[in-house]
Amino acid sequence: MPMNLTRKIIAAHRVDGEMTPGSEVALRIDQTLTQDATGTMAHLQFEAIGVPRVRTELSVSYVDHNTLQMGFRNPDDHRYLRTVAARYGIVFSPAGTGICHQLHLENFARPGRTLIGSDSHTPTAGGVGSLAMGAGGLSVALAMAGEPYVITMPRVVEVHLAGRLGGWATAKDIILHLLGELSVKGGVGKVLEYTGPGVATLTVPERATITNMGAELGATTSIFPSDEQTRDFLRAMGREADFEALAADPGADYDERVEIDLGALEPLVAAPHMPDQRRTVRELAGLKVDQAAIGSCTNSSYADLKTVALMLAGQRIDPGTDLLVSPGSKQVLAMLAAENLVEPVLASGARLLECTCGPCIGMGGSPVSAGVSVRTFNRNFEGRSGTQDAQVYLASPQTAAMCALRGAFSDPATWGQPPAQPEFPARVPSIRHLFVMPPADGAGVEVLRGPNIVALETFDALPASIAATVTLKVGDNITTDHILPAGAQITALRSNIPAISEHVFSRVDAGFVARQREAGCGIIVGGDNYGQGSSREHAALGPRHLGVRAVLVRSLARIHRANLVNFGILPLLFADPADYERVAQGAAVSIPAARLAAGGVLELEVAGAGRVAVRNDLTENELAIIQAGGLLNHVRTRAGA
Repeated sequence: MPMNLTRKIIAAHRVDGEMTPGSEVALRIDQTLTQDATGTMAHLQFEAIGVPRVRTELSVSYVDHNTLQMGFRNPDDHRYLRTVAARYGIVFSPAGTGICHQLHLENFARPGRTLIGSDSHTPTAGGVGSLAMGAGGLSVALAMAGEPYVITMPRVVEVHLAGRLGGWATAKDIILHLLGELSVKGGVGKVLEYTGPGVATLTVPERATITNMGAELGATTSIFPSDEQTRDFLRAMGREADFEALAADPGADYDERVEIDLGALEPLVAAPHMPDQRRTVRELAGLKVDQAAIGSCTNSSYADLKTVALMLAGQRIDPGTDLLVSPGSKQVLAMLAAENLVEPVLASGARLLECTCGPCIGMGGSPVSAGVSVRTFNRNFEGRSGTQDAQVYLASPQTAAMCALRGAFSDPATWGQPPAQPEFPARVPSIRHLFVMPPADGAGVEVLRGPNIVALETFDALPASIAATVTLKVGDNITTDHILPAGAQITALRSNIPAISEHVFSRVDAGFVARQREAGCGIIVGGDNYGQGSSREHAALGPRHLGVRAVLVRSLARIHRANLVNFGILPLLFADPADYERVAQGAAVSIPAARLAAGGVLELEVAGAGRVAVRNDLTENELAIIQAGGLLNHVRTRAGA
């Protein structure tokens, strides 16, 4: 039978399970990546597993999130990550080298390989034909220890691209268009596989922009074929030997199909406060822009920043608009410097920031109060920028640069001739010497831990019955930023669960933590798409530490659902979505956990509402994990048996 590319890679890596959509399938993982905001906890979990060395083909630890070294906490985490990498055979990328996804694309991602990372934008590597998925840190730690990664077998959606981009339309506009069509939950349980004649017109950096932001659809991952564009990219990176041609078989079946005519696209933005709030740039003409920010793992490539530099050359940005530029890697910065393209950026009045995530995760670069910020990033959730009332628009580098030059949105019809798509120079400088390679035997390496690094606590098993209180009721599209905010002060606590737990839901309801502590055992009630956004497992770990034992919602985002299971929190769904209205904050809830059955329906006793039917979509394996009190307990029990 002809197979699509997604199924080919899954079949080649399948350890167990059936390749039937909705069934569990266990995959052998070739590569892992972590970043410092999630990686410290992931490596603490890896140490707790007790294996002497990583068992993957490649594992890389990147430092790119918590690079504002305000006090000892972040530097201590980075020292821990450097020493634990040397001890266990992990490649280490120091702070300032670049953003994990840009660096991995340039240096390590390979066609046909499986990759999981403790960051939701790991699917960036799908731009070279890698099956790359975001996951919680514990899942990554287990993959590093040689355990298979278990997913629900996804449906595969063919995104058929026809024609080619024209005018000022860019790859960013392709994914913004798709988000507007499908919504932020339109990709849940699916892989988006790109096909059609339009694919060959897109370079790997353009493809990576699309696969990166496919995470905002809630998709398991996104993937492009590995073709001559892939070969050209890997050759430029000095890695042509890593090339392998990969594509769907002729006549391959897909579960769904989406058509996009690239020639019909125009510059788009995502309006506040969700990536699927699609608007055209021309309809916003005249709206004053206070800040533009260009960078992030979505749009910080050499091609992106060379285009921006050419647009800024000989011009001055509007004096009422700040422009921040963050290169994705030192390789990108070196290429720009070699072509004398850094000077035009600086001379325009722009600020050149470090090669890190920076403003994308609220790590500096916040806009003014109630300011309009146009960003080339992937998320515009309320407050994520660090300014709670900011109005953040997501756009392409070209749109952001034009907003900075004019101080406002303007009709692209007035922008003139767009710069040509840049090609890589004949010689691309390598920065691979900046990676710290582990010794052949790290047994003698001392792992150094600072006082803010607290080992993961052991959670208790699921009791036969749960008497809980609804300690918080929230609405639709609650993100992991809502649950546990980012930003310099809070993110510095990622390696200290007791300390960071004090900030759970702090920007939603300042009284939540005290109320949860008083209740002792809590349940959170929510609407649709609960837990979308970042892969941060701390959004499950923090509530679990505080005593949350269940969430009851209309629907769940994929990675957050997995993190809830990993830490023994029951993910329950309203059997009748209308019952959401019947359950009030403060209500006492009785959960007969002993009667739980995988995929079954259960009745809860809810004070003031009577009996409320709930269901779960747990597999037998996931139910066993929750009953054990979490995945680490489950693995230890299984290993002991």
